[in-house]
Amino acid sequence: MSEAPYVFKPHERPTLPGSPANPDHPGRRRAIYFAIGILVGITGGLGNALVTVNLNFAQGTLGLNSNESAWLTAAYFMTNVTANLLLVKYRQQFGLQSFVRYVLGAYALTTLFHLFVHGFWSSVAVRAASGVAASGLTTMTILYLMQSMPAPKRLAGVMIGISIPQLATPLARMLSPGLLEWGDWHMLYWFELGLALATLAAIMALPLPPSEREKVFEKTDFLTFALLAPGLWLLIAVLSEGRIEWWTERAWMGYALIGSVLLIAAALLVEHHRDNPLINTRWLGTREMARLMLVAASIRVLLSEQAFGSVGLLTVAGMINDQMVMLNFVIVLASIAGLATAVLTFNPVNVARPITIAIILIAIGAFMDADSTNLTRPSSFYISQALIGFASLLFMAQAMVIGIARTLLAGGKNFISFVVLFSMSQSIGGLIGTAFLGTFQVLREKFHSHALVQNIVMTDPLVAARIRAGSGAVTGVVGDPALRSAEGAAILAQQATREANILAYNDVFLLIGVLAIMAVIWSISIRYSIRKRGEISPVVLLQRKMQEQAAAMAAKSAGAN
Repeated sequence: MSEAPYVFKPHERPTLPGSPANPDHPGRRRAIYFAIGILVGITGGLGNALVTVNLNFAQGTLGLNSNESAWLTAAYFMTNVTANLLLVKYRQQFGLQSFVRYVLGAYALTTLFHLFVHGFWSSVAVRAASGVAASGLTTMTILYLMQSMPAPKRLAGVMIGISIPQLATPLARMLSPGLLEWGDWHMLYWFELGLALATLAAIMALPLPPSEREKVFEKTDFLTFALLAPGLWLLIAVLSEGRIEWWTERAWMGYALIGSVLLIAAALLVEHHRDNPLINTRWLGTREMARLMLVAASIRVLLSEQAFGSVGLLTVAGMINDQMVMLNFVIVLASIAGLATAVLTFNPVNVARPITIAIILIAIGAFMDADSTNLTRPSSFYISQALIGFASLLFMAQAMVIGIARTLLAGGKNFISFVVLFSMSQSIGGLIGTAFLGTFQVLREKFHSHALVQNIVMTDPLVAARIRAGSGAVTGVVGDPALRSAEGAAILAQQATREANILAYNDVFLLIGVLAIMAVIWSISIRYSIRKRGEISPVVLLQRKMQEQAAAMAAKSAGAN
């Protein structure tokens, strides 16, 4: 299976240039393709997740401030979101195998570089390079899993392929405590490098079938990239740093937002007037596609409850990743169950119903978390976070299938537009969710701190008793009575701040629950409107189209014989 000339049978031809052919594989080979697809998906997502969930260790090892460590994840997302603008066309013009070799080679090389960087700028550069490589691995995951499925089940391969990288964050929280015990910060990168090399060996042992090529690059593609990529980079920078440096305290954020709007608008204007656009603005502006992307981005914001809310509250309560291993194990199992449910109960006639169910589960999980206290521990979140983990992959699988179906119905030329926009809706939606919820949490913490401090007066016997208890805790190390009293007051202030933060996180959970209910109402109204207009599911239409094409090919082949 090399890039050598190959004569495709009618039913084997690639769906799109740059995609692999679809030969009839024996069962053993399909099983190997499935295993390699899972490995590629975990490798692509786990690298960034290991860094994201251990930013506090990065700060200590590299000597960074909080705002500087946030640039590590920002640099990754900047390149990860925009790389697909050109990588999809590269695959179409220069072939699949070249794409696979370069992407995996670059990923392994950048992971190796991580072991030798000890400065801020070098770390940012390596994370940016990792973002480019990881964007290609997401595509490879889907392609390998599609090869593992028989023709009627290839949409299941798409559903699994887009979902596997979503397991990366809870997996990283499960694995990182043990890795850090074995070898400090660099052991994370040794593990990532091992995964990258194992993946490279696996795809060399069983590469994807050959693809067809055609010349697709145009000069204007690079103009669009030169406008759109910096615009998105500026937006991601503001979303990543806004709640840390605070939105109104840094003038550069305002200028960055202005520059982002101008550059993105200019790129879309260029694309709107092209004959062969890289991003088909007319198609993406249709009611169906705009609605799909808005729903996908909105649910990604709601899913930030798991990445930001529950973890943030447990951190305030004094928990670290070591105490959250079992919680994340539960989340991984629930997420896999959600994916299995999405695949096994897939109904082409009503693909939107699971999305509504997923939003309801998010609302239930958020309201369950909204009564947390300083006694809340990871075990308190098992059920609620399992519901949200289940919902996350139930939603992701269905949304991707709807988008792929609409893309293929509209023509393969829109594939790049869909890939780019769906990737942006998920990545930027997640950043918006974290920024929005983080900002809300800070504001509510200030409100609750003010309310709590108003009631702390020295004439209150309970307050005096708490200060004496705090003073007594440091008696063995502080001999001066005045200093002991000051230490007792400081300990009480820390406790008040902790309580204010917990109350603020409860407000975050309530907000997510309310937003989820609004999203459920919106989702039901969309489904009612679609049913009222008598629209047929895009998946059903795609299946009919594929059946007609298969029948036409069979008739043509029979006529030739």
